Amino acid sequence: MQDSKCKVCRRQGEKLFLKGERCYTAKCAIVRKPYAPGIHGKGGTKRRKEVSEFSRQLHEKQRVRLLYNISERQFSTYVAKALAGHGGDVIQKFVSNLELRIDNVVFRLGFAVSRSVASQMVSHGHITVDGKRVFVPSYRLSIGQRIGIAQNSATKNIFRDIDLSLKKHETSSWLSLVPEKREGTIGSLPKVEDMVRLYDVKSIMEYYSR
Repeated sequence: MQDSKCKVCRRQGEKLFLKGERCYTAKCAIVRKPYAPGIHGKGGTKRRKEVSEFSRQLHEKQRVRLLYNISERQFSTYVAKALAGHGGDVIQKFVSNLELRIDNVVFRLGFAVSRSVASQMVSHGHITVDGKRVFVPSYRLSIGQRIGIAQNSATKNIFRDIDLSLKKHETSSWLSLVPEKREGTIGSLPKVEDMVRLYDVKSIMEYYSR
């Protein structure tokens, strides 16, 4: 049976890298079946229709939410926090809300092959912040904090090949990585200009502001 995560990517029409390493191989479902699942996919009944602005905004919201592997409730909360208050860059606040989640940072640092795996690592207590274990995937990090692998988790099978992979890993410019220590640090706020190339923040704000 087709994996549900693979169906999500096919439905969105692009790779969301929800399956980790498999997404980079020829086994990726969207490579093998580059069309939507179900009867409206390849060879199915199709009706040409103009995509409305609302549909475009909804699609972008869903795409980004799935990309970060978070619930609708969490996502809408991040948008509300970005829009709340007076002053400040709304886009920067929104990007920071997403990117500074510990599960995302664990993924960005190369400790995990996907955000869903990173979330599991955090939930199981394998990840530390400033030497203390954290168990909440949505935990928000701050500039200067150190992220590492718990000492008693370092020998777990999930980290078997991590030393080799970290040596080759190129992390985001706002993060610093020390492969030999299996440790990373938040050097600055996430770069908005890097994120706006990946998704349309304005479209997402408009969807929730209507």
